[in-house]
Amino acid sequence: MKLWIKICGLTSEEGLAAAIEAGADAIGFVFAPSKRQITPQRAVELARGVQIPRVAVMQHPSQELLDEVWEVFRPDVLQTDAEDLRGLIVPDGLNVTPVVRSGRVPDELPRRLLFEGPASGTGTTTDWAEAAGVARRTELILAGGLNAGNVADAIRRVGPFGVDVSSGVERSPGVKDRGRIHQFVRTAREAAESER
Repeated sequence: MKLWIKICGLTSEEGLAAAIEAGADAIGFVFAPSKRQITPQRAVELARGVQIPRVAVMQHPSQELLDEVWEVFRPDVLQTDAEDLRGLIVPDGLNVTPVVRSGRVPDELPRRLLFEGPASGTGTTTDWAEAAGVARRTELILAGGLNAGNVADAIRRVGPFGVDVSSGVERSPGVKDRGRIHQFVRTAREAAESER
């Protein structure tokens, strides 16, 4: 099965175009407090005409924010902490990727999850050994501190369904770099192919 790749934290037309050119499987827009945070209206402008899944990335969102993002942007997927989902009414038609954090893995796992460290958007790698154990039980998307220099090692050690990158393909916080996006996707795909 082909490695699934998401380029997250997109804020510009250039970054979005690079993600699509490079062959990303999904793109992420951040609606949580972050250097990469955008408005639902900006997400609509950026994602116009995009044919791959558009992920709304949140953390501890209010129902009001979720409803606004759904109403204005209509993302394909909601990504937020697993604990958040207990208190939210998720609109019909919106798929969910729960975020499970290192050290807080529940006994029962969803069919697919995003695994990362204690804090999002910090560029810090998570516990790959713990991630590898979870990846044997479900479709795990590995996030946290990935870049072209370490993604091949991460894929070898974790065996994830997919990888998610944000700061690792930036030239400065919130500003994506076309060359780094292409290099990340190419390196990740080659590593996944060699593991088959």
